[in-house]
Amino acid sequence: MVSTGFCGALDPALRVGDIFIAACVLPSASCVQPPASARGSVKTGALLSIDRVASTAAEKAELRKTGADAIEMEAAGVAQKAAEYNLPFYCVRVVSDAAQDDLPLDFNRMRDAEGRFSRMKILVAGFSSFPGLLKLNKQSKAAAQALGDFLAGTRF
Repeated sequence: MVSTGFCGALDPALRVGDIFIAACVLPSASCVQPPASARGSVKTGALLSIDRVASTAAEKAELRKTGADAIEMEAAGVAQKAAEYNLPFYCVRVVSDAAQDDLPLDFNRMRDAEGRFSRMKILVAGFSSFPGLLKLNKQSKAAAQALGDFLAGTRF
């Protein structure tokens, strides 16, 4: 089972667009297998999977104390299912925001009752944070391209 997507950097050495392969997923410390072949430069380390967005550089610095190098919201659930079905688990992420970056919005406040991100709430809040959202959009597009290029040359 392969989990891919974006992550935020907790390690200040990680940059937007860096490919990050999780060696383990925290807090459960689920083991993660490395791809059999990977093209290009990659970073590896511990990935913290939590149920919220780390929106500020200060929050990221605090979360770095867990020993994690990057943060995201889905891998722990995927790792758990892979373990239940006794499947190999791979976790490949691309950095969308650096450790020193504050996000333009507190995306946690943009979620609906089920925990999904509400596009309408983001749109309304985005009017006051438009330049920051444009920057995040540009970073996310570049990160998505880097992830796609990496995955195209990788064998699991």
